[in-house]
Amino acid sequence: DQGFQQTLVSADEKERFDPTQFQDCIIQGLTETGTDLEAVAKFLDASGAKLDYRRYAETLFDILVAGGMLAPGGTLADDMTRTDVCVFAAQEDLETMQAFAQVFNKLIRRYKYLEKGFEDEVKKLLLFLKGFSESERNKLAMLTGILLANGTLNASILNSLYNENLVKEGVSAAFAVKLFKSWINEKDINAVAVSLRKVNMDNRLMELFPANKQSVEHFSKYFTEAGLKELSEYVRNQQTIGARKELQKELQEQMSRGDPFKDIILYVKEEMKKNNISEQTVIAIIWSSVMSTVEWNKKEELVAEQAIKHLKQYSPLLAAFTTQGQSELTLLLKIQEYCYDNIHFMKAFQKIVVLFYKAEVLSEEPILKWYKDAHLAKGKSVFLEQMKKFVEWLKNAEEESESEAEEGD
Repeated sequence: DQGFQQTLVSADEKERFDPTQFQDCIIQGLTETGTDLEAVAKFLDASGAKLDYRRYAETLFDILVAGGMLAPGGTLADDMTRTDVCVFAAQEDLETMQAFAQVFNKLIRRYKYLEKGFEDEVKKLLLFLKGFSESERNKLAMLTGILLANGTLNASILNSLYNENLVKEGVSAAFAVKLFKSWINEKDINAVAVSLRKVNMDNRLMELFPANKQSVEHFSKYFTEAGLKELSEYVRNQQTIGARKELQKELQEQMSRGDPFKDIILYVKEEMKKNNISEQTVIAIIWSSVMSTVEWNKKEELVAEQAIKHLKQYSPLLAAFTTQGQSELTLLLKIQEYCYDNIHFMKAFQKIVVLFYKAEVLSEEPILKWYKDAHLAKGKSVFLEQMKKFVEWLKNAEEESESEAEEGD
């Protein structure tokens, strides 16, 4: 008798977990509603009260995207009735996809608990991309871009695109082109960047390509040719920012170990070449690294002396990266900023500049240019006043050497 009851229970269970009945209700409703998406949204809103959306979320989303339940791999099961009121049967254009996005938005806003299920659905659909036609992929890409833009989806779904098989066959990159186009079209590249950064995806976009093609050059060429120049530039910048952070970290370690300057210089020059980093960028990094390796004295009268001693020691390192006037000017502005932001350095500015002039880190021309019109507004009256005598001396020295040269002629 007990066995019989078990059988009843399991039959009942089977019935309850069988999505076919649920599918029939939804498909019948959609077919009756027709392709007016406003009416579709209303139908879905009303059905949520009668049908078990929580349990059959996957079936519901399969139908809305593909017209029926999807078998593993992304094909529609043969014996299934399907509906044409779905993303895959719709017109392949942005306007239609925006209208479909509204259907998903309304549904998920109304039934909050579907949020997670929808995210899982999209992750699954992306893994199934190879099972869909090119037109179906395009529509899904446009739709996904719009839903990422309006916040219905979280950028972590992009993880599915890093699947090895999809990457290897170029499916991921091609899909990403359509997706990012519609995403940027809804918002802009800055909004895209913010969303990517939130889920630590900002440095992973290169993984859309196989390992042997994961270079900024390849990424840039592919996406620029596809009409996504701003995405290429974004990835290039990310790469540079990453390389700069790495350089700064390594530099500070080398300094705290007390590595010989010639080794440090060699390392920095290699990094500059490898990552295409300019001398201006490097001199700013070296300056902040040099200044951060010290516990500075809190007393203003002592800190200037301490700074001069410290910077004298590091002059050869700084001098190696001020071979261009522009780099010297960058360094001057960094010194000005530092002395302004660290109040007990206010009076040390002129002493530091004079030291660097004597140590041939800085030359007269950039100093005169800085004084005349290239300085920052930060604390300028204080710093220009400090520099007045030295600048006059420089000008006189310049005139003297000019007249000497004329006499020599």
